[in-house]
Amino acid sequence: MSGAVSGIEGKVIVVTGAASGLGFADARLLASQGAHVVMTDIDVERGSALAKEIGAIFLAHDVSDEDRWGQVMLDVEAKYGRLDGLVNNAGVAHIANIENTSSKVWRNTMAIHLDGTFFGCQAAIKLMKTSGGGSIVNMSSTAALIGIPDYLAYSAAKGGIRSMTKAIAIHCRRERLKIRCNSVHPGSINTPMVHHALKELVDVDLGAMEDQEKARLSMGIGEPDDVAHMVAYLLSDVSKHVNGTEMVVDNGDTVV
Repeated sequence: MSGAVSGIEGKVIVVTGAASGLGFADARLLASQGAHVVMTDIDVERGSALAKEIGAIFLAHDVSDEDRWGQVMLDVEAKYGRLDGLVNNAGVAHIANIENTSSKVWRNTMAIHLDGTFFGCQAAIKLMKTSGGGSIVNMSSTAALIGIPDYLAYSAAKGGIRSMTKAIAIHCRRERLKIRCNSVHPGSINTPMVHHALKELVDVDLGAMEDQEKARLSMGIGEPDDVAHMVAYLLSDVSKHVNGTEMVVDNGDTVV
């Protein structure tokens, strides 16, 4: 986490799904750079403990609940008076292909990823307009670019986030709102979700290996901070001309 990111200190930033994985890595890095971080998650116990650990605040939050989004923004405004950044990170990843994906899994995935991102962007823009602008980072995936057969609903949802991001970016530019919106597309990253996928799909238990770091590197798996630094860049002032783009963090996996 070394190296300061210019233009982060003092910013008020909300990170959803921040109680684990990429969300916590984002929150931790942003807090270390001097941002006022608001972590949200459905895991209240873990989220509260981690927020205390890094000097952030925590709010219980189901991103698929539109009304809760309104209250989260009211709480942020009441405490800080503004919002400078939002990271729509919360998500789920059910292992299922086109033949065995249930309607329940499909709807749950869409509710958290697409509804949650839509509600979040809409609520954030409303507050950012009164704050003088801001930056939104929507967490997508390389699954949005290539499609992963065993993550059918996840791939579809992440593809939707990619397109939604571009539409929002152009709207904000057209309306001169001084709000940027970009998507980040991680490949395989050392998170609980990837560990689960490796175990279920190829029977590899990364956590049980004697030299986890060697195994991670040999398998081309990145670290959460690799993504967090990209998120911090997009939220910072130094990326002021980066808007509506997709930032891929996968060490070239989608190139070959």
